[in-house]
Amino acid sequence: MIAKVLLGPVLLWQGRRVRATALRLPEATGPRAAPGAALRLLIVGDSSAAGVGAAHQDEALAGQLARVLAARLGQPVGWQLVAASGHRSAQALAALEQADVAPADVLITALGVNDVVEQVRHAETLAALDRIHALASARAGVRVCIHCAAPPMHRFPLLPQPLRWFFGRQAARLNAALARALHGQPHRHLLHLPEAMQRDAARLMAADGFHPNPAGYALWAEALAHRLMQEHRRLGLPGPNHSRT
Repeated sequence: MIAKVLLGPVLLWQGRRVRATALRLPEATGPRAAPGAALRLLIVGDSSAAGVGAAHQDEALAGQLARVLAARLGQPVGWQLVAASGHRSAQALAALEQADVAPADVLITALGVNDVVEQVRHAETLAALDRIHALASARAGVRVCIHCAAPPMHRFPLLPQPLRWFFGRQAARLNAALARALHGQPHRHLLHLPEAMQRDAARLMAADGFHPNPAGYALWAEALAHRLMQEHRRLGLPGPNHSRT
């Protein structure tokens, strides 16, 4: 990429400075799994999946998503979280390989930011996501997979320009490549973050300027819940606010 060559020294310097000065928030506390009968989720990802920016998993993506879905289905929703700060897609795959995975209906991945930051080739990221899906299908029995798109990094307050622009462009290219790769796979879907999270990223981000805050996670959870309810027939679920029989 011409921009990477021309801006290389500046991008490298800015990247090192961000790493050295960035506020490092902990992962959300609380259990990494919960039982439920209406629907079972397996969430694999990086720091955003692990809930950085929220104090407890109840305020993070997994807890809020399970709560929204349970309200719509009328029964508790089970979930398991396999996620860690800093994980690239390949590292998330390795973590899933080592995890004691419970049966699940749905796989949700929240990956891509660290692949962009570390300049991982798109083909390697896509291959890792393919293997995560295959492993979750074989070991947990998932029937539907939602891959969350890389977020709008060009709006991250933490990142200075032109690093912010560069990472945003790389994230958009990764999302486009993933969309092409998923074409023709009816059980795998790409979910872009809600428009509000892209438009009002700064307001919906934690103090580190890099992760969602509880309000951001709530919007993300609502978008995921809406997409999963569209899959209710494929998943054998009842309609909204009805129990499974």
